[in-house]
Amino acid sequence: MKIVDVKAQALSVPVEDGIVFGIGKVLRRDTVLVRIETEDGIVGYGESHHGRAAGSIAHVVNSLLRYFLIGEDATDVVGIWQRIYTMQLRSHGLGAATSIAMSGIDQALWDIRGKAVGWPLYKLLGGSARKIKAYAGGVSLGWSEPASLCEEVAQALEGNYKAVKLRGGDTPARDIARVAAVRKAFGDDLTIMVDANTNYTVADVLKVLPAFEELGVEWLEEPFAPHDHRSYATADRSNVPLAAGENHYTRFEFHRLIEDGHVGILQPDLSKAGGITEVLRIAALGSAWKLPICPHTATTGLNMAVTIHVLASIDNAGYFEGDISEANLFRDELVSTPYTVATDGTVSPLERPGIGVDVDEDFARAHPFIDGLAYAETPAQGAR
Repeated sequence: MKIVDVKAQALSVPVEDGIVFGIGKVLRRDTVLVRIETEDGIVGYGESHHGRAAGSIAHVVNSLLRYFLIGEDATDVVGIWQRIYTMQLRSHGLGAATSIAMSGIDQALWDIRGKAVGWPLYKLLGGSARKIKAYAGGVSLGWSEPASLCEEVAQALEGNYKAVKLRGGDTPARDIARVAAVRKAFGDDLTIMVDANTNYTVADVLKVLPAFEELGVEWLEEPFAPHDHRSYATADRSNVPLAAGENHYTRFEFHRLIEDGHVGILQPDLSKAGGITEVLRIAALGSAWKLPICPHTATTGLNMAVTIHVLASIDNAGYFEGDISEANLFRDELVSTPYTVATDGTVSPLERPGIGVDVDEDFARAHPFIDGLAYAETPAQGAR
């Protein structure tokens, strides 16, 4: 199965009345769709995260990485991954951009393998169609007033979710008030996570952790920037575990995250960390340290479906992050339905060959990339 074509498309959809949280106000949704075709006519699709520079990520694929694939055997996913690593990641190449770009490539190659043998991805990976706990997340549940936030949470629970992730990173007092309001409204049976989107200081974390512990928060996600190892070490003083990983790339960055011992929940993104091939390695590292894998999910249904397949294939699977944000056309129209939340709050992998979703290429062509900022900076932002 020789590869004959590799193409990445940067896509955009404007957002009206975008949600506001620690990384700014959302102005539009971006993503990168990767398409790989073999000489046999099999087409595989993958998603590369936009990296807030979707045009650049697509350009890395189209102007460089595709040349590592053309003419190669599409089944040699490990060999292709290693070739890109050797020539681009190991020395002088663009680090994060290459990891993000190759993530979509890797997904597409696994999609081809599944379609070639007629198996869903989870079976190729050695998994089973088991249930995975899901929580309501995505670009949602942001810095609204407590009463409004509780209305949003109620809608999520109507969608069968038993767990929700609230956006923190505002002020400690307002974040505590929001969590307290949700806990009071929905009781102790609701699982609550908090995501600070790297917008806390150490002082902020030391203020919120005692309250979050009393309120039974499941984890505090990304209080600091991914490179701020010292702050993670300083803040690790609560029974509320710290979670991180969506902005860490490859097993080599996760190696330090794990060995430092201050992060209890690992959150690699299948569209950022190096694709399926690399996240399986990260999961194995986490398994050796008894750490659960609760991946960050990205924009399109491709990433969401891939994430469930991987969770169904590892022994340390944690939660799946469901996307409850409104009007996500990359979830609802670019692809067929990527998952369904069962009445018990779980999801299961798709049964069709490969990743298991159809991709509407006409939709992709109708939504070309829009230059400019995807997030508007908020007054509270700055160096952290």
